[in-house]
Amino acid sequence: MVIQLSGFTPSRISGKQQGRQPVGVQNKMNRKIPLEKLRNIGIIAHIDAGKTTTTERILFYTGRTYKIGQVDEGTATMDWMVQEQERGITITAACTTCLWRDFNINVIDTPGHVDFTVEVERSLKVLDGAVIVFCAVGGVEPQSETVWRQADRYEVPRVAFVNKMDRTGSNFFDTIEQMHKKLGANAAAIQIPYGSEESFKGCIDLIEKKTVIYKDDLGKDFEISEDIPADYQEQARKYHDILIEKLAEVDEEIMDKFAHGKDMSVSDIKKAIRRMVLKNKFVPVLCGSSLKNKGTQPLLDAICDYLPSPVEVPAIKGINPDTSEYEEISAADDAPFCALCFKVATDPYVGKLNFVRVYSGVLSSGSYVYNTSKRERERVVKMVRMHANRQEIIDEITTGDIAALVGLKETKTGDTLCEEENHMLIEAMRFPEPVIQQAIETKTKYDQEKLGLALHKLQDEDPSFRVNYNQETGQTIIAGMGQLHLEVMIDRILREFNVEAHVGQPQVAYRETITKKIISTGKFIQQSGGRGQYGHVVLSMQPQDMPGKGITFEDKIKSGAIPREYIPSVKQGVMEAGRSGILSGYPVTDIEVMLVDGSFHEVDSSEMAFKMAAAMAFNDGLRKAHSILLEPIMDIEVIVPEEFMGTVIGDLNSRRGKIVNLASRANVRAIRAYIPLAEMFNYATIVRSLTQGRASYTMEPSFYAEVPSHISEKVIGGFATSGSKR
Repeated sequence: MVIQLSGFTPSRISGKQQGRQPVGVQNKMNRKIPLEKLRNIGIIAHIDAGKTTTTERILFYTGRTYKIGQVDEGTATMDWMVQEQERGITITAACTTCLWRDFNINVIDTPGHVDFTVEVERSLKVLDGAVIVFCAVGGVEPQSETVWRQADRYEVPRVAFVNKMDRTGSNFFDTIEQMHKKLGANAAAIQIPYGSEESFKGCIDLIEKKTVIYKDDLGKDFEISEDIPADYQEQARKYHDILIEKLAEVDEEIMDKFAHGKDMSVSDIKKAIRRMVLKNKFVPVLCGSSLKNKGTQPLLDAICDYLPSPVEVPAIKGINPDTSEYEEISAADDAPFCALCFKVATDPYVGKLNFVRVYSGVLSSGSYVYNTSKRERERVVKMVRMHANRQEIIDEITTGDIAALVGLKETKTGDTLCEEENHMLIEAMRFPEPVIQQAIETKTKYDQEKLGLALHKLQDEDPSFRVNYNQETGQTIIAGMGQLHLEVMIDRILREFNVEAHVGQPQVAYRETITKKIISTGKFIQQSGGRGQYGHVVLSMQPQDMPGKGITFEDKIKSGAIPREYIPSVKQGVMEAGRSGILSGYPVTDIEVMLVDGSFHEVDSSEMAFKMAAAMAFNDGLRKAHSILLEPIMDIEVIVPEEFMGTVIGDLNSRRGKIVNLASRANVRAIRAYIPLAEMFNYATIVRSLTQGRASYTMEPSFYAEVPSHISEKVIGGFATSGSKR
């Protein structure tokens, strides 16, 4: 089944070739579906909450697929990678498109595992709305909080779907209560479950006061009753009143009617919900069981009714490189073309695929685009609409579309594409620093070139995957967001790129920083006959007031002690020196560096001399300021049966863990703790053996903390030993 979002005209040429005719003006009336009827949404949640299963049901009920894919069987459409099918998890965000009622819905299914949180980050950057899926048993879990904060950061309107209502221990109302307490969400049910656990039959609509009862296993045969069952009427009345109260807190029209006792129609309530969802002041909550095919159709209705179209979200802002001022990019086909590349993937047949979100204008296949980030002109050879890993060739993309472009050579994740005459720069995405690393080397020289190509492609695809060469040990080091992240990358290197390689044991990505404010001096003087080299800088170095800022550089030079043309070289010298600390060669972080003084020689000074002087001053400052080692601390939650709780807590304490919370969930206990990453390698095997395989855990990076002195000495000693062996 081929679905097109817009009317396409294959003969379209770019604005430059037309002598600056308004872009796409002739196509505006050709849209088969108006821009107001377009929804760009993401499905995001904690691991194993049922995101992919929910997406599979959306595809089935909208007619996009004719067979329901199952995650457990490895047949899910959206989990197309071999690694996803083997592990039963989502690794990469997959895009698709479908039709419901008279709406076009572009869907991105995202991973839940924290190791692949970058996929959620870049998806939220380009989406207009999101469906947050919660497990009715687990409630608001750690990664639920993470994705919620990400959605807050990008101000993405959302609806909530409480999944797995058929599971033993499911509690719809407790999940909403956790949303209030843990997320600070102004959330209220617009449905309540009809039945619970094994007897879950459907849902009761609190707005239209109807009951939806599912009759068959496929979820296609359902009955809508105009009445609410007698034994649910009191509960329905209670939660209907709560819904109105929650809306009245944020919506003036509902508050006015509520305060004066006026009647509220179904239309009044739905309009108020939509208004407040668009303003990010309210979250409607639905329920269902995706695995048992219950609740998907009302969720699709909620996506269409309450989430925004591209014209209903605040206009995205970009920087005009000519004026350095912010300008709004209007969501319209007759505006200049502007899009953001949010993902790069490698296809074995067509090469590199650049996934883009179009914010304005129209672009045709075969035309040229201008990459403002790289200041390069590139040609779009082909355009495809993606359905997971399957491609549908299209002739044109228009405002609001999410598609993939073929033929771009220089474009990377975060780059802005636009017209050369109307170039704009959209703020790029920020990606987290890796917390774990390991060495990789090829078995033969023949594989060395293949490894380099594989690592280059994987870095293009995943900005949280880093590669560097360690000069001390002569090893290639790969770094990522967790053990699973690196396992998947290594598996892809071996399978997809046919590289035979050895890998070392995973290592913690430590950091170095300083503990006090100091002044340091660096002088680089060299005389070798003829012209010499002279650079002299004085740096003020102090710890950052807030962690996570990295190294910042500020020029405080007065009265021309150092000429302006040498200042960038000083900054470059500081930043390059910060890549490798003095204790154990790990990157330096969280230091505020100020250039306060220095001197120059009219003949001998050069950019290279000042760069060397800055590096010397920086390293001298690290020694003077008592540089210390930092380690990543993980936020871990272990779900464990009551009888094993003491054993698990004892084990966590032995691993330098700090217990921060104990909570009850149905018939299990949830242990929340902060624990160093260095103590958590192979923890999955350990916790299973401690609990007879009945415990599970999730973990995500939280912050960096100083390494205890006895462990720091071992790390530094190990580095010194390996360095001496070289």
